[in-house]
Amino acid sequence: MGRVVLVTGISRGLALRFARGLTGEPGIDRVIGVDVTPPRGDLGAVQFVRADIRNPVIAKVIAKEDVDTVVHMSVVATPGDNAGRSSMKELNVIGTMQLLAACQRAPGLRHLVVKSSTTVYGASSRDPAMFTEDMPPKRLPRSGYAKDVYEVEGYVRGFARRRSDVTVTMLRCANSIGPRITSPLAQYFRLPVIPRVLGYDARMQFLHETDLLEVLRHATFAGVHGTFNVAGDGIMTLSQAIRRTGKPSVMVPGFAAMTAGSLMRQTKLVDFSAEQVKFLTYGRGVDTSACARVLGFRPRYTTAEAFADFVESLPPGLTAPSRLLVDHVGAPVPGGDRG
Repeated sequence: MGRVVLVTGISRGLALRFARGLTGEPGIDRVIGVDVTPPRGDLGAVQFVRADIRNPVIAKVIAKEDVDTVVHMSVVATPGDNAGRSSMKELNVIGTMQLLAACQRAPGLRHLVVKSSTTVYGASSRDPAMFTEDMPPKRLPRSGYAKDVYEVEGYVRGFARRRSDVTVTMLRCANSIGPRITSPLAQYFRLPVIPRVLGYDARMQFLHETDLLEVLRHATFAGVHGTFNVAGDGIMTLSQAIRRTGKPSVMVPGFAAMTAGSLMRQTKLVDFSAEQVKFLTYGRGVDTSACARVLGFRPRYTTAEAFADFVESLPPGLTAPSRLLVDHVGAPVPGGDRG
């Protein structure tokens, strides 16, 4: 008998692509995707189960399907269609709590992989040049996605202590970038004119979308316990990134940056939050040596190469952030991957 893998958040494009890729792997018997709404794309050999991880019914799904591996991809940086911040927090935090409670009661569970984010470190003027996995954020997040990730990681560590027989791999992934990514940061770089905070030049690391899928696959099979920073080699500054897009930029004074971010969010140009404005002010760097040394994974794309591939997908001239993305076979991808 092969392994039975359950993937959460399957209605989002990135999770669906990952689940579909797993179905062709040797040693995998079944791949089950769960979400409250069915995915828009082709499921392939993935078995879809309509289930809400915020509801204790997820425990019945894990038990009934004899799941031995859970890949948790429902900790999201942006709310879904017609959903607000409260729904996003409920999905991220309450959903994770219920999922872990279900995993706690599943005697056959052997592996748990959690897609987390380097956002957990925050972004401030007090940050070190590079965060290692054992460093806490210099300033604890008070709201938004960063606070969600911080709380989720705490619950995952608690689960790992209670279920020492389960291999728990937590992947703190840098901002993903690529032709099919529509995250707030990707939307930012698609703006016709890109705003910058006056007097700052943020440091940035990127993880190419294909490397993100690959590290999730690698972690699913590797069975290595621990928390790992995942990012492409090297660092770019924000000014370098903007120059490579070929777009003009405009300087915004620091005291007006939050207001400008709020206006862009209200007009739906970019889904900017306070934490994203801080990231574009101070940036962030993470040490990925443990990922290579212990987990045994090194991204194929460097930070600069990942961003270059993203830039290649931009049409010439000024770009509206709401355009349809196009995949490698030319089919429209509504909304792309929000990850």
